[in-house]
Amino acid sequence: QVQLVESGGGLVQAGGSLRLSCAASGRTSSRYIMGWFRQAPGKEREFVAGISWSGSRIYYAESVKGRFTISRDNAKNTVSLQMNSLKPEDTAVYYCAAGDHLELDFNSPYYGMNYWGKGTLVTVSS
Repeated sequence: QVQLVESGGGLVQAGGSLRLSCAASGRTSSRYIMGWFRQAPGKEREFVAGISWSGSRIYYAESVKGRFTISRDNAKNTVSLQMNSLKPEDTAVYYCAAGDHLELDFNSPYYGMNYWGKGTLVTVSS
């Protein structure tokens, strides 16, 4: 089991920046993918960004490409999401996720993620 705890959410004006962080604990000796998903009110949870165990493969949703940057530090068991040029439509609860794989699996639900944090709210005002 891997436990995930997010931090860094909050209220920001459109055009501003926020940095989300996620700390993993538990069975962190295993290799695992990590990523971020978000869920806006009344909408389904959607993929935001994902990163392979090695960090060599990174993926973004089209809606955040060029604005968000995902990174991980395996020595510290953390993953971060730097969010720039935020828009009101980025408002959502952001969830940190991890999965027992070396690479994201785009043929699996949630791309192979099977561990979830409780989420952190990001609100972008216009």
